[in-house]
Amino acid sequence: MNKIIPALMLVLLLGANSAWAVEDVDPWENWNRKVFYFNEAVDSYVAKPVAKGYKAVVPTFIRRGVGNFFSNLGEVPTAANDLLQAKPGAAATSAGRFLINSTVGLLGLIDVASMLDIEEHSEDFGQTLAVWGVESGPYLVLPILGPSNVRDGLSLYPDYLLDPLNHADLKEDERYGITALKLIHIRHQLLDSEGIIQGDKYSFIRDVYLQSRTYQINDGQVEDKFDAGFDDLDLDDEAL
Repeated sequence: MNKIIPALMLVLLLGANSAWAVEDVDPWENWNRKVFYFNEAVDSYVAKPVAKGYKAVVPTFIRRGVGNFFSNLGEVPTAANDLLQAKPGAAATSAGRFLINSTVGLLGLIDVASMLDIEEHSEDFGQTLAVWGVESGPYLVLPILGPSNVRDGLSLYPDYLLDPLNHADLKEDERYGITALKLIHIRHQLLDSEGIIQGDKYSFIRDVYLQSRTYQINDGQVEDKFDAGFDDLDLDDEAL
């Protein structure tokens, strides 16, 4: 459910000073840094303290259930994007996971599908556009939402339409409450990863995002210049 958590591990393996520094992927850096510092201020005064409180007050098993619930909802847009990418087998897997976890797993609170060795994966419309041949465009930092690029930024609305919560029979305050819980849960997952950030935080997060998106779009297939390192480490999805 979160793009940056596996990416933080990935960038440690690939090296934060990778080929991204060579390519002109960030021509809008001056503007991006201003938005980044704004986001950092919001995070420091609002998001991070709330996330710390959430982690301190809410028991681990409840937080795990919350994460499972939102991950289960993510199976719907994943299945849709699998179909758009002509991956019917993967779409069937995501649909099957959603059906199992929504029923036997009590609305997704328990990840029964993983217990049955039905592997989870994630797809979004930005990845679909990449498969269709749409270039990513320059790196872009969005207010509040954080790292992105032009292609992924344009994909936000289609991703919004594919979110099952937006089609549920909920009152407006209920919808806002569930969305707030989702954001808080995502932020609390990053708390333990902050210590690995090295050097310039802006550049580090940018490189993490770019490498992560390349990894996701290629379905975990790493470019040749990184193959040797990954082969030696014998990584699997659970390690990330």
